[in-house]
Amino acid sequence: MSENLLEATGVEKHFPITKGLFKRQIGAVRAVDGIDLSIRTGETLGLVGESGSGKSTAGRLFTRILEPTAGTITFEGEDISHKSVTQMRPLRRDVQMIFQDPYSSLNPRHTVGAIISAPLQIQNIPTPNGVKKAVQDLLALVGLNPEHYNRYPHEFSGGQRQRIGIARALALRPKLIIADEPVSALDVSIQAQVVNLMEDLQREFNLTYLFIAHDLSVVRHISDRVAVMYLGKIVEVADRDDLYKNPRHPYTVALMSAVPVPDPVRRDRAQRERVLLTGDVPSPINPPSGCRFRTRCWKAQEICATEEPPLITRLDDPESHLTACHFPVVNDETVAGRRPAATPA
Repeated sequence: MSENLLEATGVEKHFPITKGLFKRQIGAVRAVDGIDLSIRTGETLGLVGESGSGKSTAGRLFTRILEPTAGTITFEGEDISHKSVTQMRPLRRDVQMIFQDPYSSLNPRHTVGAIISAPLQIQNIPTPNGVKKAVQDLLALVGLNPEHYNRYPHEFSGGQRQRIGIARALALRPKLIIADEPVSALDVSIQAQVVNLMEDLQREFNLTYLFIAHDLSVVRHISDRVAVMYLGKIVEVADRDDLYKNPRHPYTVALMSAVPVPDPVRRDRAQRERVLLTGDVPSPINPPSGCRFRTRCWKAQEICATEEPPLITRLDDPESHLTACHFPVVNDETVAGRRPAATPA
């Protein structure tokens, strides 16, 4: 049996653009445009990129909230790409999602008890000691007071609401949890608590995470591997330490250079080496030919406009480090040699 819990091959999601009374399609938003990605059993895979890169859409495809336009998604070797809602119901026990906004992901008309118990009742999960006791145990598990069973979401803080969302996702004891920016809406002081809780739960229940985020510091803390996404494409995948030490794709280098550095000495050096990308992210309706990053890349050459770079091992990197770039960044490449397209801060 494969060590991969979930595998995506050539997955696409295009949202049609229609016009006129008869809804004639005149184009499509290519939110996810042919990605290959695997999530290993028991690991945390971080998925990072700018807003609009397609991260959240990819997460919804993997949970089958959305149906892919093309490509194949397999879970434990079973093709789930085009299963119906009824066919997916048994698999919902194994794949759950934590949403970004704890304010909108919880129904304000339902009590916490009703929200967390809903998955148990929908899936007809037996609760020997009763539903209320099962929910209270879940509340205690995520660090909330079990006596708050009858309270409503508006009576909790943002961090507490996200813990309720985690408890709901955990109710069915899933194998895979897709966490879509679970801490980005929270105060910095609360983010660490929620991330540490997720790590504790992963160890206790042998969970597998896809952790979607744009905060590279959080991703570095929690992830085993990291995939970088740009304009619907995966541009780099590597083990966490390898990626942060030796980023190969120019886009990854630019993302890394934007991470705040608390040490004043290191911060001065980082500011001198800051890579500022020129231009805006191209439209996913009409992405650039060849490499999609070429319009903002300081290393772009003619081949980048005509030939899309495959996601493969480059230079002397290990097999686990994949990069989609014709001219990957070399470790000792100086900042001065990286531009003209980008300028120092």
